[in-house]
Amino acid sequence: MKIAVTSQNRKTITGHAGRCRKFWIYTLEESLVVDKSLLELSRDESFHDSDSNAPHPLDNMNILLTAEVGKGLSARLARKGIRVVVTQETDPDSAIKQLIEMTE
Repeated sequence: MKIAVTSQNRKTITGHAGRCRKFWIYTLEESLVVDKSLLELSRDESFHDSDSNAPHPLDNMNILLTAEVGKGLSARLARKGIRVVVTQETDPDSAIKQLIEMTE
């Protein structure tokens, strides 16, 4: 499973998912984090500025975890089979742990 976490400041989970250009990418295998890396998109690759019908660097994600997301982006991601999860948690690692616990 792959989870993208919005983190414009590279420290906390941030909102404005459509304009976000920095994402922590977590790779999980059997509920364990096996990889965490930072993906930085160009301005043209942000969801807000990219073509919703074109391939996107986050198309292979299973979940987008964010502090805030609009209805348009939620619908766009749903069409691509990406589940959106909104959290109040600000720490990416803690939010991933909570998400794993909720799905077990």
